[in-house]
Amino acid sequence: MALAQNLGFARIGADRELKKALEACWKGDTTHEFPVPEFTQDQRLQLSWEQLFDDVQEARALGHQVQPVIIGPLTYLWLGKAMGDSFDKLELLDRLLPIYGELLGRLAGKGVEWVQIDEPILSLDLPQDWKNAFERAYHSLQYSPLKKLIATYFGGLGANLGLAVSLPVQGLHVDLLRAPEQVPTLLDRLPTYKVLSLEGANDRDVEGCDRDTAEELLREAQLRFGENLWVAGSGSLLHSPVSLSAA
Repeated sequence: MALAQNLGFARIGADRELKKALEACWKGDTTHEFPVPEFTQDQRLQLSWEQLFDDVQEARALGHQVQPVIIGPLTYLWLGKAMGDSFDKLELLDRLLPIYGELLGRLAGKGVEWVQIDEPILSLDLPQDWKNAFERAYHSLQYSPLKKLIATYFGGLGANLGLAVSLPVQGLHVDLLRAPEQVPTLLDRLPTYKVLSLEGANDRDVEGCDRDTAEELLREAQLRFGENLWVAGSGSLLHSPVSLSAA
């Protein structure tokens, strides 16, 4: 079976502490503490992680096609800690989105075509105000340059599947390993002009999904999406944060 591969994009950067914090959050691990953003109601935010742009420029100079991976704005806020009992972190979203617009614009200026935006909180049972915030955020960012691949992992989309497939982005990355049951519905509901990226599709041992089931799902995905199907082995995606600081 011929599968359209994930184009061999070079991934830029990896914040291992942030990834550990995300994994601990999803596993309910309270035995370890990892550094997370801390927010105040009067927080001023600015883009401060210049290494991302330096790494992109270096990779491009070496002739590589680069797909940076950044943490999404909603997951960034969800993971952070609100310093104040009456403070809602979502109040910062309108201040955060222009920074993401700046980030995407600068990456486009360096010749980047695709960016992966990690939003693993889409696998959680989100409050309605956070679901509404997803729609607002990505409708705002749809006019920014670059093609956007929203990535989820740590589990299936569940009740957020309809939200995820309707976001105005060019692709969706999901976890075949842990949630094979979501793939048939995704094949029905995700428009085929978008990219469907399946994590774990290349693995010989697929946890939570037997090999025959995985191959059947991949055949069906290939029939429907053709070259818009990307596949990747589990653990192959690195995670780079948008580093922000108080001004």
